[in-house]
Order: sequence, then structure tokens, then C-alpha cells
Amino acid sequence: MRKVMLGAALLAMAASAAQAADPASAVTVETQKAFAASLPADDRQDFEFADRGFVATRADPLIKREDGQVAWNLAAYDFLKGPAPATVNPSLWRQALLLSRHGLYKVSDRVWQVRGFDISNVTFVQGDTGWIVIDPLTMKETAQAALALVNETLGKRPVKAVIYTHSHSDHFGGVRGVVDEADVKAGRVAIVAPKGFMEEVAAENILAGNAMSRRAQYQFGIMLPPGAEGQITSGIGQTIARGSITLIPPTVTVDRTGQELILDGVKMRFQYTPSTEAPAEMNLYFPDLRILDMAENANVTMHNVLTPRGALVRDSKAWADGLTESLRLYGDVSDIMITSHGWPRFGGALVRSFLADHRDAYKYLHDQTVRLMNQGLTGDEIAARIQLPPSLSKHWFNRGYYGSMSFNSRAVYQRYMGWYDANPVHLVPAPPADAGKRYVAAMGGATKVKAMARDAAGQGDYAWAASLLNHAVMADDGDAEAKTQLAAAYQQMGYQTENSLARNMYLTGADELRSGVRKLPPSMAPLDMITALESQMIFDVLAIRLNADKAGEARLKIIFAFPDRGERFLVEVRNGVLVAQPAREGDKADATLTVARPVFLDSLFRGVSLVPKVLSGEVKLEGDRAAMGRLTGWFDAFPTDFPIVTRPN
Repeated sequence: MRKVMLGAALLAMAASAAQAADPASAVTVETQKAFAASLPADDRQDFEFADRGFVATRADPLIKREDGQVAWNLAAYDFLKGPAPATVNPSLWRQALLLSRHGLYKVSDRVWQVRGFDISNVTFVQGDTGWIVIDPLTMKETAQAALALVNETLGKRPVKAVIYTHSHSDHFGGVRGVVDEADVKAGRVAIVAPKGFMEEVAAENILAGNAMSRRAQYQFGIMLPPGAEGQITSGIGQTIARGSITLIPPTVTVDRTGQELILDGVKMRFQYTPSTEAPAEMNLYFPDLRILDMAENANVTMHNVLTPRGALVRDSKAWADGLTESLRLYGDVSDIMITSHGWPRFGGALVRSFLADHRDAYKYLHDQTVRLMNQGLTGDEIAARIQLPPSLSKHWFNRGYYGSMSFNSRAVYQRYMGWYDANPVHLVPAPPADAGKRYVAAMGGATKVKAMARDAAGQGDYAWAASLLNHAVMADDGDAEAKTQLAAAYQQMGYQTENSLARNMYLTGADELRSGVRKLPPSMAPLDMITALESQMIFDVLAIRLNADKAGEARLKIIFAFPDRGERFLVEVRNGVLVAQPAREGDKADATLTVARPVFLDSLFRGVSLVPKVLSGEVKLEGDRAAMGRLTGWFDAFPTDFPIVTRPN
């Protein structure tokens, strides 16, 4: 998942905005009471598992960055005590309470986890001479703090190996907090990852990164302060740390199920699971310890088949099939199961029943969505109808705290059928602002629309009120009354929902309707990820920034030479398209730029001007020197604050 880092000033703005939050309405209060009555409240097993093995936590709750800003605050969720307030769904409150636990936990004689220091867990396995670290969190700062806690509590040991279970940044981004790259290059530390890991890391969110980062503000409630009327959890962890994402490439690749490694005297066996929760992912089993690590293929909640922030749609059938294979391979030989989020499961029978019932949830999701799809239902119709049967929904780990049946059934539909629901009326939909104006006019004007919405909200039908008011706001983003009403509807919907991401998105929408969009710094991919890009992908990034209207009918050819890598690329602009390919001997161009690739990356991603380096001779520009100026003048800078719940008129 792509992470967004905020400064203290932005957090302060978010905190001040949250002071304007509405209380729970009378309808919401009654809705929460009814929901609480439907829950299996007597099932307290998760609390026992989440607390088992607690050893210690940090004395200082603040984990800081080098610049002195806070990367993580262990005390931020101390408000999670007692019964759920009316502003939080009682089931979601329970999940947040469990995920707010933090510290070092003993799983077995050789296995420990640090939980609650980031959105994910980091696992420490004691080898013969040092630590094997599995999934070193998202940020260097939080991983460093986790390792320090382990060494202070259990005795200092060197890190001998790091395992990345998959290609999402919350499972590798803290690697430089636990190892030095020099030790990796010298062969003193092994880094293990599944096949395709580097390609997927480089590709994940690079092209669509700006849009994903903006949408991630909604998904994770990044601009909302923690609190009973704000952000309380992400469903699989508390929130996103605010620090430095790092990456050291793997030295050992796992490419098949059954592959075995012995790292620092510890035997492990791998299950290669591509195209499941991540494009490159693997589970691992410790045969001598009878411990199964399910990475993020099994969770304390239903996961997302398609994250609301945006991503490629995952394969729910492959996911379910992978869990079936896990059950077959390891179900009868595992006494403990750990995962990359949440808490362990203890006891062979419980591990087996968990894997089977969790698998059945994804299998049910896939099969019943496809069945209804083949009966002619659209994605939205399926989402409104599909529910897990009671035998599966009774399990807390199948509830929709992160993903949901509603989210995921539409994702399954999209994977098979795409965006079009086969109704010709949807072939040429009107843009939201245009549609809003016409709907408002058809309903008799904005005053009538707001009155209808007020009546709907008064009856507790906040979803219909929001639908009406969305048209009014899209039609006129200067209508302060409509925006206030819509914010109020979103707030009550956020309070009521069991899904953490839906809560974050509703409450963020309400906040932006009231306070406007907060300007963020330009979105930058972490330097380690940028360096991991293949050169061809760098030019793919340039291609999506080319504004075809600016380029017009112009034609241009430039050769980019990276002598430090022995690479030459011919970049051609024609017909409003940028195409890059390896340059051949004798290719002609308007200009040739010879530059070390790191210098070029600094220019492209960090805004470091090449002009002084050209003047000094460090960078060579031959041919038509104005050609580079023309090319760079055609590129767009992407805004980090584009509107979501409004459209400028």
C-alpha cells in the first residue's frame, strides 16, 4: 500500500477540523444499539490471543524521525477504553480496541512479534547466532524502534536475515531500520523475497501514484485525528506511520511451493502464492517449530479484493485456492499461526478451522458473485444483495473491517466484466458536475433538493440524503448549505458503518466539505523505490506526464544516455505521444543528453535542475539545446489536492 507522510502542521489542521464534528444523531444511537445486540459478544477468544505472551513495550510512546517530528505515537489510541460510544460502530470499536495493543509478544520459545508499532507486525525469529526478521514494517523509524525493544528486552543479537513476505511497502519499508545495506552486500545478511518482488514493488503505484496517494487520504483517514469522532483504525492496524520508506533488494528468491531454506540454523518451507493478496507473495512454515506464517493471505478481517484507494483487482479465486493449499500442506502440522497483521491463533484445531472458514469466505464471495453475475445482476445489484451465510459471518475474522462483501463483490464483477454493466444508458455517462446540474433542475431546483434531503436525513435515511445532496454540491460547489447538509449525512454514515475504510472515507469527505482540501507537498515516491525502477519504466512515467494539448502536433527526438549503466534510449514525441525504446547505433535525434542515471532521477523526481550540471560539464547536452526545454515544457505537474467530493463550477 502506498504511504503518505504528513508534517506536524498538517496534523494540527486535521485536529482543529475534527472539533467541528457532529454528535451521533438519535437514529444513529438506536442503530448502534441494535447492531451491538446482533454481535457474538460472548466470544472473547481474540482478546485472549491478542494479549497472550505480552512481554514489554516502550517507555516513551513517541517514536521520532531524524527531524524531530513524530513518526508514531503509541499513546494516540489510549482513548479506546470501555464500551463503544455512539459515534463508533460497536463491532468496529472492538476491532480497534484489539489492534491498539502494542509491544513485544512471545509467540513461542524462538518466535516473537512486535505489534502496534506500525500498521503491520514485525516478527523476530531467534536463529543460532542472531535474529531473522520477517516483514520489517513500513518505516525505518518504527522498525528501528521495534528492533531496539527486542534487543533491550531479550538481549542484543545481530540481524542475520530479513524476509519480505510480499511486495506491499508495509512489509519491507522499514528494512534500513534493522539492517545496514553494507552487511547485505558483504553477504552477512540475507534478504529473502518471492519471485517478482522487485518488479511489483517498482510497478506498484508508480504510474497512478499521485491519484492513489490522494485517494489514500480518504481510505486511511490520514487527515483525521485519532478519536471517537475521527479515525480509530484501518481495520488491519491502527494507521500509517509517518517516516521514511526504504528498500534493500533481495538476495534470495523464492519461486516455488515446497522450496526450503535454512537461515541461521532455522529451517523454513515456503508456499509461493502469486496473484493472491499481492502480486508477489508467499507464506512460510517452520517445520521444527510447527508454526505457520500466513503473511497477509489470512487476516483478522475480510481483506480487500480491490482497495478503495485504487489498485489492480486481485484474484479472489486464486486467493481462496491458495488458502486451500495452505490448509492441505500445513493444517495438520501447525500448532500456531502468525500473520502480518493482527494476532496469532494458538492450537492446531483452531488453526485448521480458521484456515477453512476464512477460505470459505473468499470462495463464497467469488462463487456467489459470479453466479449472480451470470444471472444478469450488475455489480451494484450484487453488492446490495450478497452476504456471508451465518456459519461464516459469525466469525469475527470474516467481518468487513477492512474489505467487505459490498466492496469485494463489485471488485469480482469488475475483474470479470469491467466497468460496463451492459445497460446502454451507461455508455456515455454525463460528468458529475453536468449531471448534478440537470438532476437538480429536474427536481425543481436546489432549494427543493435540500428540503428533500433534510426530510430523508430526519428519517435516518442518510444514504438517500447524501445521494440527493451530492447532486446539489456537484451542481454548485459554492452552495454552503448543501455542503453542510452533505457533511452531516456523511458523518452519521461514518459513525454507523462497521467498515473502517468506509468510516474514514465518509468522515474525510465530511471534513473536506466543511473545511476544504488541505494542500499537501508534491507526491514523491521513496528514493529506494525510484532507484529500483528499470530505465524503461522511468520513461513510462514521463509518458503519462506528457500533456498532449501542450505538445500539439510537434515532433521531437532526444537520446538519453546513461553511461553508468551502459544504456541509451531514444525518446520520440509525435501525435501527442511519448515513446521510448533502446537506441540503436546510428539513430538520429534533435539532441543527446548524457547523464548519470542517479542525476537524471534526482532531476525527474526531486526537481533538481540539470542546468548547472550542464554548464559545469557534469552533464553533456549535444545538438539542439532548446529541445530539452521544449520537452520539459510539455510535462504536467500533478496536483496533490484535486477535489473529490466537489467539482469546481
